[in-house]
Amino acid sequence: MPDLPNLDLDLLPPVDPALYVAPGDPGHAPRILILYGSLRDRSYSRFVAEEAARLLEHLGAEVRLFDPTDLPLPDGAPVDHPKVAELRELVGWSEGMVWSSPERHGAMTGILKAQIDWIPLSLGSVRPTQGKTLALAQVCGGSQSFNALNQMRVLGRWMRMVTIPNQSSVAKAWDEFDEAGRMKPSPYYNRIVDVMEELVKFTLMTRGRPHLTDRYSERVESAEALSRRVNTGRI
Repeated sequence: MPDLPNLDLDLLPPVDPALYVAPGDPGHAPRILILYGSLRDRSYSRFVAEEAARLLEHLGAEVRLFDPTDLPLPDGAPVDHPKVAELRELVGWSEGMVWSSPERHGAMTGILKAQIDWIPLSLGSVRPTQGKTLALAQVCGGSQSFNALNQMRVLGRWMRMVTIPNQSSVAKAWDEFDEAGRMKPSPYYNRIVDVMEELVKFTLMTRGRPHLTDRYSERVESAEALSRRVNTGRI
């Protein structure tokens, strides 16, 4: 059982899959991959990611966090680089994601963007992110802002993901975590709870329903033609 001292557990039971799943649902726990956008020892975006992981596990999900340490810049290494291969394998495993970024110079960080840029839009005829769910969070060094969230939402749409309506922006993040990196009770914490609960529900509702993101244009375009059109090696 995750350590969740800020929760009233009676008000947040694990999500009941029977209320949301499609006929023929695979039946396993929702698979959620979490990416974060800072390499600092005291990284607030990582602290949010870790809080999200605890909440998701309590709600019934299986969670994996990707550590971006030593991930090369996009196109700075071959795709069989161990960190790139690890990231792509986790993306294939996942049914939903959480992206957590600091806002730096009014934008999401290059560390998070590099992770997203290593995720291809297509692997042969497989689109690794299409139809998967996405939840967004950002941390701010000062007053509350939504610049990083807005950018990530654009990217989620570009990656053809089902980006959930709710989102989290934690202002003055340096004051919202204790020395151990645990989030203090606050409306910001409650919003993260809301976002993770919504993510689990949306993931259960959308997985096992490939027709939701099945597109006419993709049915008439062969995998070979698709590969030629999106092959960035020609750019």
